[in-house]
Amino acid sequence: MRHTAGRLVFIIVASLGVTSCVFGGPEAPPQQFEPLHYEYLTKLRLDVARIDIADTWAPRGEARHVEYLSPVQPQDALRQMASDRLVAGGAAGRAVFAIQDASIIEAQGQYQANLAVRLDIVDDAGNRLRGIEAHVAEVHPMTGDSPPAVRGDLYALTRQAMDDMNVEFEYQIRNHLDVQLQPTSPTAPPPPPVGTENLGPPGSPAPPGPPPASPPPAGQPPPADDPPADQPPSEEP
Repeated sequence: MRHTAGRLVFIIVASLGVTSCVFGGPEAPPQQFEPLHYEYLTKLRLDVARIDIADTWAPRGEARHVEYLSPVQPQDALRQMASDRLVAGGAAGRAVFAIQDASIIEAQGQYQANLAVRLDIVDDAGNRLRGIEAHVAEVHPMTGDSPPAVRGDLYALTRQAMDDMNVEFEYQIRNHLDVQLQPTSPTAPPPPPVGTENLGPPGSPAPPGPPPASPPPAGQPPPADDPPADQPPSEEP
């Protein structure tokens, strides 16, 4: 009986040793996800006195929303895009940037991002003058169901969808709000005109030079040549 108990203790201790060797190694470093910023893109300067951001979107519907699991949530990225790219350059009115959709849905083994924004130009009395909308949709396959895999997939999807949104947003502004868009840098002055001279066809004689100077009037001596710079003028006795 003592031999059996001792062998059982040995097996348990050996099993614990193997488990510690397999699972007791150093943990993987935590994932690092860079914030999404867009200040390096072209500024969109509008002829308004200020920019307002209407951030009232909330998930709705029965679909499985997973945008809150993304290291950078689409709603925050859209707000950052407006803050980094829209510039007020006028004296009156305002531009209202509204987030209409910032969802990521999990369905059929993939993630789908749906982003939609609206930009309205409003006068000081609150009347809407004109506006644009921009929509993008992007999908990304699910590479795994572990937390690191989910975070990595959702971050990659958010970054790609925001790249598409930046292109679509600028396109809509330049094509439908061009009267409201101001240049982002002063226009360079036109170059000076270039002088031209008619040299004639090949082989023709060179054009005549300037006419010779007229002789001085009678009784007036010709002008004396200037002395060299390193030689002082001669003194008269």
